Amino acid sequence: MAIDPDHLLSMPPIVTRQRLTPRDTILYALGVGATELDFLFEERLQALPTMAVTLGYPGFIWRDPALGANWRKILHGEQSTILHQPLPVEGEIVGTTRIEALFDKGADKGALAMVAREIHDGAGAHLATSRSMTFLRGDGGFGGTSEGAPTPHPLPDRAPDAIVTLATAANQAQIYRLSGDLNPLHIDPDVAAGAGFDGPILHGLATYGVIGRALLAVRCGNDPARLRRIDGRFSSPVYPGETIETMIWDAKGSGDEGKLAFRARVVERDKIIFTNGYAETA
Repeated sequence: MAIDPDHLLSMPPIVTRQRLTPRDTILYALGVGATELDFLFEERLQALPTMAVTLGYPGFIWRDPALGANWRKILHGEQSTILHQPLPVEGEIVGTTRIEALFDKGADKGALAMVAREIHDGAGAHLATSRSMTFLRGDGGFGGTSEGAPTPHPLPDRAPDAIVTLATAANQAQIYRLSGDLNPLHIDPDVAAGAGFDGPILHGLATYGVIGRALLAVRCGNDPARLRRIDGRFSSPVYPGETIETMIWDAKGSGDEGKLAFRARVVERDKIIFTNGYAETA
């Protein structure tokens, strides 16, 4: 079965209700390697801003045969998260997910799907907007356009203003998946091999969370309320146990206070794994 773009774009929104608990908030923080007590201890608990990507999450929708995608060849290509206010550590969460756009790169290159999720609390307050670009590597050639996809944020041609190095644990993916992303690519060696990897890879959003921790630490004083947005492109996978180095550039233009560019690499393989990053801080 091939993907049907008309069907995917006309699907009704997926509404997901979640009861967020302090345990969930702590488990997410552990899944992205946090060690600070403010993100792990119930008596002073705060939510990491990047936890928004797990809130109101409908699950790995591409495994549903009705969508027609080859889920074994799917990768997370880009992620944008806008924080409208600090995230709660507990309470009712409502996520509304829809496929916003499809871009056909050709039968030999695959397709891109832009998936947006609006996240509210139980009282209707708008908490965050999560927008991801999913790379459907086995589903191009359906006759759609390749025009209109988001353009990457440029990186400065100079030395970074800050560098943060954070290690990941060998069992990082096994912990992170407990926050809701159960794609077997991240735990099953056979599925990983079938997708062309040497072993299970770290979730892209776990990598994203590690990078978010770096930005939060060096430009926000670990105050979650100060990180307002974080965008960028996944360029290569991370294997659990590898070290992630985040390079950060402060915007220098008038009116650009609090705006950052960034990218990240795996130290052990000297491989860029996240690029064209853009963040806004207060």
